[in-house]
Amino acid sequence: MTRLDELTIRSLGVIDEARVPVGAGFTAITGETGAGKTMLVQALALLRGERADAGVIRAGEERAAVQGVWIVDDADAVALVEDAGGSVDEGELILGRALTRTGDGAGRSRAQAGGAAVPAGLLRELADRLVAVHGQSDQQRLRSAEAQADALDRGAGEPLRALLAEYRAEHAAWADARDAATRIRAEHDARAAEADAIRVELEDLEAVDPQPGEQDALAALAHRLEHAEGLRLQLAEARAALANDEDEPDAVTLAGHARRLVERAAGDDGSLADALDLLVQADALLQEASSAIVRALDDLERPERSLDEVQERRATLTALERRIGRPLDEALDAAPAAALRLVELEGDDAELARLDAEEAAHLAAATAVADRMSAMRHDAARHLEQAVGAELRALAMPDARLVVEVEQLPDLGAHGRDRVTMLLAPHPGADPRPVQKGASGGELSRIMLAIEVALADESVPTMVFDEVDAGVGGAAATEIGRRLARLAQHCQVIVVTHLAQVAAFAESHVRVVKGTDGRITASQVALVEGDERLAELARMLSGSASDTALAHARELLAHSTVVG
Repeated sequence: MTRLDELTIRSLGVIDEARVPVGAGFTAITGETGAGKTMLVQALALLRGERADAGVIRAGEERAAVQGVWIVDDADAVALVEDAGGSVDEGELILGRALTRTGDGAGRSRAQAGGAAVPAGLLRELADRLVAVHGQSDQQRLRSAEAQADALDRGAGEPLRALLAEYRAEHAAWADARDAATRIRAEHDARAAEADAIRVELEDLEAVDPQPGEQDALAALAHRLEHAEGLRLQLAEARAALANDEDEPDAVTLAGHARRLVERAAGDDGSLADALDLLVQADALLQEASSAIVRALDDLERPERSLDEVQERRATLTALERRIGRPLDEALDAAPAAALRLVELEGDDAELARLDAEEAAHLAAATAVADRMSAMRHDAARHLEQAVGAELRALAMPDARLVVEVEQLPDLGAHGRDRVTMLLAPHPGADPRPVQKGASGGELSRIMLAIEVALADESVPTMVFDEVDAGVGGAAATEIGRRLARLAQHCQVIVVTHLAQVAAFAESHVRVVKGTDGRITASQVALVEGDERLAELARMLSGSASDTALAHARELLAHSTVVG
């Protein structure tokens, strides 16, 4: 059986250092008000991955730490730890949480599972399998419709959880399709304007047909044509220097003559081979340069485009660039993506039709699942009423009746379409009233305990109750203790209590004692047995361990037996 075996606390609240042994069945934790009993619950909350607050660190200390040792036979819990890099040795799982005070007064926490550093989220996952904590705040939560619905869903069990997962998937898909369609409709004018702007730009680009780099090329060509006469004279002179039709020497003729002379000399002097290669290259390059100059002169004499044509094209491109509002090369690069965006925008009608169909399909599916959940909740409500009724009779509310109403609403919500309301009829003939209006604090305590007992199963092997007996006493307190003891026959139960009638039923009794040296307050935690336990029960009954109180405590222990 999976259970908490030991809890270790350092520098948490008024507790300096404590090791708390926990029994396998029913463990009661008692102590005077302010002794630090709730710090044990706070320690478990930290091990459950709940929010860490630096305010719980003991005054004068910079760091608090808690550690819990669990005996586990839950394969899924072991797998969670091992997947995170931790280990479970011989069925023993150690969870830890350290909280450090930071300079800004906030806190930083670190969690461990099986010796490995893990996120607090993993502790929360493990907590769902290891321990459930129920405190006085749960009494207040029981006043909320959400908590009442959660309790009913727990009673419906795994079949409803599976349906709820299916419903949430359909509900989310329906909401996504609805929101997407709403967004398109809301942005219709803006999307239409965007489509028009893209369409005009693409049409202008297609009509003018600018080419990448064309503006730079046209600018260079215009500059060349504007300076054509000067270029012509310069090129003609350069051509004459390279190769002319006169008898005067030119570079090509001289280079050729030099090549031929060195070529003849190289036959007698092999060291001239490199010089000959260079002259051969120079001869060829000079002839190529001469030919290029000739072609350039021909282009100047017979240009493919006149200067007027070039300037007109440049003006056309400049006007297009002004209309577009950005460089043409940038617009050309963006054109393919713009065309795809235009297709998307022009397809709004088709997309809306698709989304509307998708929305309708998911809505129908979610509604069908919600109807199945409603039927399942109605059945679970009847079972919960009967189970809780039996528990209330055992908790000194023999005439009380819990009514669980399941009302189907027209609209779908996150959990379906049901509104769950718990009502209490305290005695025969009384009209049921919502528990948040018709139940006292003590009655809420017992109703909550009755629900927890009715819903108890082996999926959470350890249940912790933090002063759920607040506001009750006498026979009712005795019955609460008896019921908790009966619950402990099926799972581990840890109860923080101020009532001797409850603590007397415990198999293990842990006492928290507050002490001070005049400067520092510190609490000690210890297992009490025999006469020490008798004295603690006497203190809880009358405030002192007088003979009368001790006699009452003995009588209480003698009658604290679990009835089958």
